[in-house]
Amino acid sequence: MSKRRFIVVGSTGSVGTQALDVLSGHRHEHAIVGLAAGSQLDLLLEQALDFCVPVIGLTSPPAGGEAEIRRRLAALAAARGVSDPVEVIHLGDTAAEAVAGLEADMVLNAITGAAGLGTTLAALARGTDVALANKESLIIGGSIVLDAARATGARLVPVDSEHSAIAQALRAGTHREVSKLIITASGGPFRGMTREALRRVTPGQALNHPTWSMGAMITLNSATLVNKGLEVIEAHLLFEIDFDHIEVVVHPQSHIHSMVEFTDASTIAQISPPDMRLPISYALGTQADGSTTRLGSAAVPNNWGQPMHWSFEPVDHLAFPALGLAIDAGRRGRSFPAVLNAANEVLVAAFIAGDIAFTDIDRGLARALAAHEPAGEHTVDTVLAADAWAREFARDFVAEQKSAAERSEAEKSRSGQQSARVPNGGLG
Repeated sequence: MSKRRFIVVGSTGSVGTQALDVLSGHRHEHAIVGLAAGSQLDLLLEQALDFCVPVIGLTSPPAGGEAEIRRRLAALAAARGVSDPVEVIHLGDTAAEAVAGLEADMVLNAITGAAGLGTTLAALARGTDVALANKESLIIGGSIVLDAARATGARLVPVDSEHSAIAQALRAGTHREVSKLIITASGGPFRGMTREALRRVTPGQALNHPTWSMGAMITLNSATLVNKGLEVIEAHLLFEIDFDHIEVVVHPQSHIHSMVEFTDASTIAQISPPDMRLPISYALGTQADGSTTRLGSAAVPNNWGQPMHWSFEPVDHLAFPALGLAIDAGRRGRSFPAVLNAANEVLVAAFIAGDIAFTDIDRGLARALAAHEPAGEHTVDTVLAADAWAREFARDFVAEQKSAAERSEAEKSRSGQQSARVPNGGLG
């Protein structure tokens, strides 16, 4: 039996490394024929040797380019006592797309952010199924991505735990029997906090997720609930369910990943520990005919012999308005989701750098969405133009907030100095 061929784009990131961890236990059935990464060259080369990968790509190559990469690869192979399997190296901005366009049975797109759009489209154009960890490419591309998949018959297979859960639960009924989708949210590290308290939280606190281990961007998006808004848009596009029939509820324990309520009032839930290797393995097990063979993921199952408590609560939209902003962008469609995503990437980076407050993230999103004027057409070019416009708008917003904060600090300093010069309130 021939091996199924996989390409992993974003192989050195959180999802990429976990995907390779899953596939490492199934080497007799699967082969890695391509890997692409951003700048983590050493890890990429180790992965290439581990899985005997013939083609690799690096979007941010080192000084010395391919010659330097070849030198380091040869040295690493010699140290391991193995042969160098890499035949082709793609470098530069289009490296990920070049790798994704190779012949394979499935491409896992694990790039973070809007940069993943080209990779998704390259794989779909080749007619290759895409395991989509990069939700942003579908969200900002919308009908562009869906049309590309229809044109070649390629599938978009969800990797997010929530959408994997929905896909599994949907097998219990037909599309017309679906009443609504219920997407669960952990609530992030700031669940229960007031809007005023959120103004003072730090990047370190925001990056400390209570249940999931993820990259910085998705962890921050979980804290603001932007990520949950993006997931609502993704669910709408993937499963063709109207926004009015998609609900978000807070489930702090993160064991029920999503649910589907059917028209007979029954609800099917997918339950598993909060381990990304589970939805990754389910996606990678998707066959050419759309059926799924469950792969062993090495995740530890729930211990049903132990007492456990699961709870649900509504989202606090006053404290976390970004969820509503994201859903509204999805409803408006066209380039609004691209603006939301691009502005959010800039604002999150600014918060991590200490340039703005946590609550400035959703304030900046609201301003960008209110100011955006979409183009008449929805094409790759207009999406990229909206992306660029939103990033510039968000950078201007960050500069404005920094300037205001500096003026406020200067005023406080002057007031403090003046107070210190007043002699005992003027009393004799």
